[in-house]
Amino acid sequence: MRMKPLGRTGLFVSEICLGTMTFGGKGMFAQVGKVGQADADALVRTALDAGVNFIDTANVYSEGLSEEITGQAIRNLGIDRDELVLATKVLGPMGPGVNNRGASRKHIMAQARASLKRLGTDYIDLYQIHGWDAATPVEETIDALDSLVRAGDVRHVGVSNWAAWQIAKALGIAERRQAARFQSVQAYYTLAGRDLEREIGPMIASEGLGLMVWSPLAGGYLSGKYRGGDGEGRRANFNFPPVDMTRGDKVLDTLEPIAQAHDASMARVALAWLLQRPEVTSVIAGAKRVDQLADNLAAATLTLSADEIAALDAASALPAEYPGWMIERQAEYRAGAMAGESPREAAR
Repeated sequence: MRMKPLGRTGLFVSEICLGTMTFGGKGMFAQVGKVGQADADALVRTALDAGVNFIDTANVYSEGLSEEITGQAIRNLGIDRDELVLATKVLGPMGPGVNNRGASRKHIMAQARASLKRLGTDYIDLYQIHGWDAATPVEETIDALDSLVRAGDVRHVGVSNWAAWQIAKALGIAERRQAARFQSVQAYYTLAGRDLEREIGPMIASEGLGLMVWSPLAGGYLSGKYRGGDGEGRRANFNFPPVDMTRGDKVLDTLEPIAQAHDASMARVALAWLLQRPEVTSVIAGAKRVDQLADNLAAATLTLSADEIAALDAASALPAEYPGWMIERQAEYRAGAMAGESPREAAR
């Protein structure tokens, strides 16, 4: 299992992160999974034995129960807390009141304390804003997160499901205020949905942020079980994230023979494609069963050839979109100079 630095920090995380959305099965998350304590312990043990040191959860998963189960698993297994990188998130509703949600200072501070208690730990390695809150000024959110970092309750901060311009704005505000900056972005990225490459990906590369990928199998779609909208399981009951089936089935048609050539599952190949993307820091793998998790973890040892990657890239390519196609076209004006050619050579 390879380790990679998280953003511009000295913190190293495993290239596969254990996701815990399946833990608990309370409320709407019952559609994703109903993993109880004993099975959660087995999943955590399987991940750690494979070299994973990174676990991601959120306060909203099963109304806090996922955090409780995660923390209890760490204690049950006798794991040294300092050997783990523990990440959680805040934004979603945790009560009926108007202030029991969002990215306000009030909600962030209250939920950080609640997450620490549920996890049974005295610090969170990575505390992430789970989404955009249009009702709260970004300055307030950044100041609240900085307070948590300065108090020692949180080591680093990150963000999830924000647009590139929103993240860039927040980075600028944090720099001006000399506050803790976002070190990571948790975003949807998969062979079935490469929208991240338009704006968020280039921004991540430019600003030195780590990329954590959620739903790398598009809610199980890339396992091949739901080709053409068929199949039973998670996507049949919880059709999220959305997938363009016309484009998606073309990806599956390319994925299948590559998987057969490697004697691997289609899911494992889809994960291996992500792990070979230079912008990806860690891929979040969630599972309900140990065998599912073991198959996902095996992606860390699967290397795709250049031809296989090219085939998958072509099958999953995004349609051209402005201003991307214009930027690409006009980049030719300076390509020669950036390659070290003289003006005369570049003009040929």
